[in-house]
Amino acid sequence: MSRELLILRHAKSDWGTGAASDFARPLSERGRKDAPRLGKWMRKHHLKPEHVVSSPAVRATETATAVSRALEFRVKDITFDERIYLAGLTTLLEVIASCPTEASRVMLVGHNPGLDELVEYLVQGELPLSDAGKLMTTCALARIELSDNWATLPRGSGKLLSLTRPRELP
Repeated sequence: MSRELLILRHAKSDWGTGAASDFARPLSERGRKDAPRLGKWMRKHHLKPEHVVSSPAVRATETATAVSRALEFRVKDITFDERIYLAGLTTLLEVIASCPTEASRVMLVGHNPGLDELVEYLVQGELPLSDAGKLMTTCALARIELSDNWATLPRGSGKLLSLTRPRELP
């Protein structure tokens, strides 16, 4: 069975809120606009996931919630996994391995640098960078096709279908 992994970096966060910690940092005004815009674009392109797993950090939670609402994915069905916050490649692969086997499309909402590492691991070859030379900019969505099950994702096992950034949306 072909599978699709949607890797979503949280939307732009607000560094000037005086949040008590990095974990508590919320979305900025731009982030609060970009997340639902991306979700509407995903709905238009029939990219609704069957399973959503997100970091519980405030900015990731707000992103996952806004995108899910726009996709008409039930917010109460989002799985919040503490392992995603500050996760590296190995931990992110473990999170993906724990996704339901029956789900053919999963969306993972998290943070850099872990998401950059994950995309670079799964997809061989040159990847499309932003004008600023970045891969997973805030609120970027990488669509990766996988043939393996969630538990076995060897290096280079994915095919990048698209990488969408908010600035590229109509």
